[in-house]
Amino acid sequence: MEPLNVLMVGTGEYTTGFVGTGGSASDKKVGVVGLSMFDLRRRGKVGKLGMVGVNGTKYPAIREHLHKNITLAYNNLDTSFESFPADDAKDPDAYKSAIDALKPGDAITIFTPDTTHYPIALYAIERGIHVMITKPAVKLLEHHIALLAAAEKHGVYVYVEHHKRYDPAYADAKFRAKKLGDFNYFYSYMSQPKFQLETFKAWAGIDSDISYYLNSHHVDICDSMVSQLGYVPVKVSASASKGVATSLGCHESTEDTISLLVHWEKKDDPSKHATGVYTASWTAPQKAGVHSNQYFHYLARDGEITINQAKRGYDVAEDAAGQLVWYNPFYMRYAPDEDGNFNGQSGYGYVSMEKFVDGCRSVNAGELKPKDLDAKGLPTLRNTIATTAILEAGRRSIDEGREVRIEQKEGVWSLV
Repeated sequence: MEPLNVLMVGTGEYTTGFVGTGGSASDKKVGVVGLSMFDLRRRGKVGKLGMVGVNGTKYPAIREHLHKNITLAYNNLDTSFESFPADDAKDPDAYKSAIDALKPGDAITIFTPDTTHYPIALYAIERGIHVMITKPAVKLLEHHIALLAAAEKHGVYVYVEHHKRYDPAYADAKFRAKKLGDFNYFYSYMSQPKFQLETFKAWAGIDSDISYYLNSHHVDICDSMVSQLGYVPVKVSASASKGVATSLGCHESTEDTISLLVHWEKKDDPSKHATGVYTASWTAPQKAGVHSNQYFHYLARDGEITINQAKRGYDVAEDAAGQLVWYNPFYMRYAPDEDGNFNGQSGYGYVSMEKFVDGCRSVNAGELKPKDLDAKGLPTLRNTIATTAILEAGRRSIDEGREVRIEQKEGVWSLV
């Protein structure tokens, strides 16, 4: 199969590890998207690489950051890319000219503020470009449905980057859940330390909230586990805490912690109900010891599953950190191999990127159609619609002070 040409939309932490003043202080110091794509190019799966942002004046510093932390760290790994806009320009619509430079069958990755996902994705889809969108795919159910219709019309593959599906423990839990009978209860918690708000201040509470940012992970995991059992979400109520983020200089509308209460129902037996509670926060202690505290409990008729993916039996004490730290090399493994090459191909952050690239190449080669990738249970646009419905319903529940129903009539999803 031919290598896939990829345009990376967004120049921030998840793509490059660069946050404006240098490398990120999180566990993504050299990014995920860029590093994965550079390595996939080395392996022959990716061809031309491009990157587009709004502020071209960042590119010299980004290139220096990538050269120092990737090229020199991994056996001279090529980190070159074509950039948009020019290094001396700023252009909020640069993504259009960058996408126009692609040809049908090429692909883009979208790692930008949540409110920009829909227009960027639609612009690419309408030009025959395959699309990867970071979670949440979009903020509104109507936008999710519109993108799905456009993708089907133009025959392109649209993939939502829910990398937690490839976490070995989470993937195993999904497999085991099939044998445990009817779904009964799910509880999840995910948080990040307050220092992350420095990175998110530009959009936290303005373009998006902590539920879209972190609850999206476990809502999707739960949906992937229970949809295989025939359960669908039917109503959502939500509650938010407030006061810490605003005291740290975030926008006055920024909430600290959001909890979603979701009622699930079995489609072929409405007498069977289940409950899901999903909590996310970005005001965890500064020295929590983990970048992302994350765990869930799943209860079914014939058993239960508990996973704590913050403390994986791997802890490091360093004088420089001044505390005990729990790292997660299962997500992105940055240690090189014995030859000095990047060696993180089995990390679930990388696996997610490779799944997208492989899917695009299979569609381009005529081996598969996008609907075949839906059937594989991958986090495609079609397979993540419930997550978007739940997240928007939660936002509306907080804003409107009421419970929001999720309805499906003749296959059409809506919020009431």
